Amino acid sequence: MDKSHIQDIEILAAVITVSTTRNKENDTSGMEIISLFKSKNIPVSYYEIVTDNEENIKKACSEALSSSNCIVINGGTGLTHDDITIETVLPMFDKKIDGFGELFRLKSYEDIGTGALLSRAAAGIKDKKAIFCIPGSTGAVKLAMNEIILPEIRHILTHAGK
Repeated sequence: MDKSHIQDIEILAAVITVSTTRNKENDTSGMEIISLFKSKNIPVSYYEIVTDNEENIKKACSEALSSSNCIVINGGTGLTHDDITIETVLPMFDKKIDGFGELFRLKSYEDIGTGALLSRAAAGIKDKKAIFCIPGSTGAVKLAMNEIILPEIRHILTHAGK
C-alpha cells in the first residue's frame, strides 16, 4: 500500500480511563497506553481517570481535545448497565471510523474467540482529531494500540485534516 501521501503530523496524545475502581496507582491500562505512546516518541499531554458518568466523560473529552489530536479512552465499552462510554462519545463524532471497531473485534476474535462480540470498541473524528474508545483490559489496550492505533494514527490524522 502506497502511504506516500501521509503527512508528518505532530501527534499529541491524551489518555482517559473510565472506571469507578481505578486510580493513578492501579490504572495499569492507562499506564500501558501512555507507555506505548512514549515508546513511539508521542508525547501525552493529558491523562485523566473519570467515573462512568456522562458529564465526567464529556468534560474529560473536551479538555483532551483542547490539547491533543489523538485521544484514547479506555473502559466503559462493555455491555453492563454502567458502561456508557460509547453512548456518551459517539454523539460527539463528526465522522465515525467504522472500520476501527470492526478490525478491533476481528483481531480480538483471533485472540480471545467469540467473547470479542461483547466489545463495542469505536472510533471517530471530532474537529479533525481522532478519538478511540477501547476496552479497559490491558490485553485489549495492547492489541488496539500496537496493531491498529499506533500503525495508523498519522494516516488517520492526514485524512481527517483534509
